[in-house]
Amino acid sequence: MRLDLVPAILAAFAVGHAAAAGLPDEIRQRGTLRLSVNATYAPMEYRDPETSTLKGLDIDLAAEMAKRLGVGIAWSEVPFAELVLSLQTGRSDFVISGISDRASRRDKADFIDYLTTGAQFFVLAGSPAKTKADLCGKRIGTTRSTSFPAQIEEWSKAACAAAGKPPAIVASGENSIDVRNQLKQGRIDAAVQGSETLPYAQSLEAGRYRVVGAPFTRGYQGIMVRKEDAALRETLTATLRLMIADGAYGTILARYGLSANAVPEPFLNASDQ
Repeated sequence: MRLDLVPAILAAFAVGHAAAAGLPDEIRQRGTLRLSVNATYAPMEYRDPETSTLKGLDIDLAAEMAKRLGVGIAWSEVPFAELVLSLQTGRSDFVISGISDRASRRDKADFIDYLTTGAQFFVLAGSPAKTKADLCGKRIGTTRSTSFPAQIEEWSKAACAAAGKPPAIVASGENSIDVRNQLKQGRIDAAVQGSETLPYAQSLEAGRYRVVGAPFTRGYQGIMVRKEDAALRETLTATLRLMIADGAYGTILARYGLSANAVPEPFLNASDQ
């Protein structure tokens, strides 16, 4: 062993041990984290089409955190709209499932922000739309239970009005898969997903989709923790900070082609959306 690495290794061990000690007694005695996920948001979380196992960036991040905390994970799948409810009712110890840090969600929960994100317009490759302004007056699909419907309306009020064009029409879908199917069926003219998901969707269906402009919002995805669970929040933050420092976090993001979405350190409730 290289002697110059010993101090860093000992420091990492001490931080990891302290983080594990900060887990609530109920979780430590149970030996597992109870986590809910909506596995329709690749590459953040999805079912592998060949093995049906859970995969994704959030799945890998949670698994690495659990390993460092000396516990397992019991995953349950719920619709996206029920993720917040699963946290509030105690079915989930925390939520890491492609959920954006929004001020409107902070009344009962805190967010440990770990990934940059933004709402992104996209169309079928053959669409005549070239700029965002071309989407004014068009039907734009997105997942109804996310922050995207309100963000599309906010964008439309500002951008379409300024361009002297009619407002965009928001068409809601159940999840991102449903919305992409609506786009392919011609039921909508364009769609919105998080910018972190589109490279994966484009890789699955090469040449099918084209992004329009840059993301029209900027924010963070976060680990959602009940406000009363301050000790758990600090434990998760310390664990994630160590993963960033030792490179494990960067390795996971690179696995999914999202290195550009990395944060330099965990942020608390940092989104201004």
